[in-house]
Amino acid sequence: MAARSQKTEPALRFKDEQGRDYPDWEIKLLGEISNFIKGKGISKSDIVSNGAVECIRYGELYTHYGTTISHVISSTNVSPSQLELSNKNDVIIPSSGETASDIAKAACLILDGVALGGDINIIRCQQNGVFLAYYLNYKKPDIARLAQGISVIHLYASQLRLLKLSIPSIKEQQKIAALLSSVDTKIEQLGKKKALLEQYKKGMMQKLFGQEIRFKDASGSDYPEWGEKTFGDICNVKRGASPRPITSPKWFSDNSNIGWVRISDVTSSNKYLKETAQYLSGEGVRKSRFISKGNIIMSICATIGKPIYTDFDVCIHDGFVVFDGLKVNKEFTYYFLEKVQNRWYRYGQPGTQVNLNSAIVSNEKIKVPAEAEQQKIANFLSAIDRKIELVATQLEQARSFKKGLLQQMFI
Repeated sequence: MAARSQKTEPALRFKDEQGRDYPDWEIKLLGEISNFIKGKGISKSDIVSNGAVECIRYGELYTHYGTTISHVISSTNVSPSQLELSNKNDVIIPSSGETASDIAKAACLILDGVALGGDINIIRCQQNGVFLAYYLNYKKPDIARLAQGISVIHLYASQLRLLKLSIPSIKEQQKIAALLSSVDTKIEQLGKKKALLEQYKKGMMQKLFGQEIRFKDASGSDYPEWGEKTFGDICNVKRGASPRPITSPKWFSDNSNIGWVRISDVTSSNKYLKETAQYLSGEGVRKSRFISKGNIIMSICATIGKPIYTDFDVCIHDGFVVFDGLKVNKEFTYYFLEKVQNRWYRYGQPGTQVNLNSAIVSNEKIKVPAEAEQQKIANFLSAIDRKIELVATQLEQARSFKKGLLQQMFI
């Protein structure tokens, strides 16, 4: 690949097998290179398992499928004569949805004979469909701006026809499509690997804390039976505090290193809290509860029960508690809290927001093994977490690589 700098062409270009440049890209309207067809209605009641005809409804397009579709999850027994069936290489994009972002989602079918439901724009193109689907997804912001409506958003073929694109030769399209497809395959593989590791961890936590699996000591003997305690027995559960009024700018400082923890900071993090959106001034710190690096905090309102390690010094408001002065293994406690996260919702009424307090948390029971077994459980689960973190990093790197490719390969 070689770099060029022309207004109608991207920064990153392929060369042919002899190392020569492919022809210049041409500016074309989508309507010049495609015919447009509308899908035919397939209602929810028409969807059956093991139906005679594979089918896609518009909502599935932006919730279940990627840029290429090689496997279809739904089927119907509606007669094929009443359906609009796909050709291989068709590009499909919703014609209605709840948001403009939803309907600006394109995918290429690499299957023949798939029934396409109503509210789907079918773009039967003269180009490489996979290339076009990637290109249209890159142009998602432009397509979203074409959408019309308020409660239901519509995207019409008449609007899509006027979309201006810069199109390379078919052979260069094929190379672009192959490269991006290979990156997406890697992303999909990493995503599946991460999901399997997370599923394995969840299953092992159930077995370890349910004592279905027990460790043995160095001599091969059983460890003592687990004892039942409350969190109040093993630590001091302290609730956070907030400076008032919280909207006052005097409590915050861009020059501070003391994080102000909000629920959104925790829900967007994994095991360790590494940053917060806001930081407290010295005055703000004095009005809140200071938590030093390396402590476990847990949310007790909104998204309740989510434990997290503080990876730097922070302050917490009254939507959190800290497990201060733990007398058991900190990692063991963290994984126990992660395992029982959903249990806290039993303290609320159905349909209402659950709010905990330090007394409820202090009275919650926890079964505690011998210190050596605590450590082995903690080490085992930490090792799985390290594998998950490694795969998550690889996944993020692959996504960033793809984003960079798209920015250099399309205009």
